[in-house]
Amino acid sequence: MQPAAILEAALYVSDLREAERFYGEVLGLERIAKAEGRHVFFRCGNAVVLLFNPDATEVPPAPDARLPVPPHGARGNGHLCFAASAEEIEAWKERLEAAGIAVEADFEWPNGGRSIYFRDPFGNSLEFAEPRIWGLS
Repeated sequence: MQPAAILEAALYVSDLREAERFYGEVLGLERIAKAEGRHVFFRCGNAVVLLFNPDATEVPPAPDARLPVPPHGARGNGHLCFAASAEEIEAWKERLEAAGIAVEADFEWPNGGRSIYFRDPFGNSLEFAEPRIWGLS
């Protein structure tokens, strides 16, 4: 057996309100859940982007917690890559630049496919890439 897909991916942020604005307004993701001071979650295709306050997620749940999610979290910059077609990547580049967000890198991979890299307001490295960089369609 092997997993069929990634259902969720997490990044850690220092300001949930700014994260909600950036991921909701700039990237256009649909917010699906929010817990003040702890997290904000967004739908992204058939997956979910989880944005956590690391200070809140490293605290163990109460013994009688309804959802006993174990402590977790990370410090420092993470990375997340969004799938996009070549045409969509060009449109994203224009949208990011219009929003004052610098594109750090824009290149074609040796085996084919383009990627652009940029940062969220917390220093996380974000990427739009053609799935064919990994031999996917």
